[in-house]
Amino acid sequence: MSHANAGIADPGTNPPAERVRVWDPFVRLFHWGLASAVLIAFLTEDELLELHTWAGYTALALIAVRLVWGLIGTRHARWSQFVRGPRATLAYMGEIVRGHPARYLGHNPAGAAMAVALIAGFALTSITGVMVLGASEFAGPFASAMAGLSAGSAHDLKDAHEFIAWATLALVPLHLLGVALASRQHHENLVRGMIDGYKIKEV
Repeated sequence: MSHANAGIADPGTNPPAERVRVWDPFVRLFHWGLASAVLIAFLTEDELLELHTWAGYTALALIAVRLVWGLIGTRHARWSQFVRGPRATLAYMGEIVRGHPARYLGHNPAGAAMAVALIAGFALTSITGVMVLGASEFAGPFASAMAGLSAGSAHDLKDAHEFIAWATLALVPLHLLGVALASRQHHENLVRGMIDGYKIKEV
């Protein structure tokens, strides 16, 4: 057998797609860590208060670090790289409806808006949860500040905490739908990209 053509690509085949690192280790840790903390908090609620509380603390700590990382982190982790205004976001959603949205290596405008909404919602959920802990259980960093709160106000605060939590959780199915739709429209596995950090450079 002749080896004269060894290593020469068949002109009838496509060259392998180039994969590039998009999501750094912390972004991936934040994504799955926050998802896990939220799931644990949702499953425990009042039945396992200590575990529920620590899940809330974990979510809040992850969000705090992510906010800083959005300023000093890698290219695709920075807020300035992917957060867009309402006009650009609405225009992109129109492209999605028409079936031909532009592709972004990082977050697209709709994905960025969802990420901001989820982070803000879970941050408010965690903060109000710590406040409820101080008002109802006289524990946590806000215990002294909540000491003079009436029982009625403490109950209202708990209602607000639960409302914000459920309102934010309602966004999760929309987030998953957006991931599935973008994966289908661009013929790529976005979930895999958030696991190993790589995406195809051009599709």
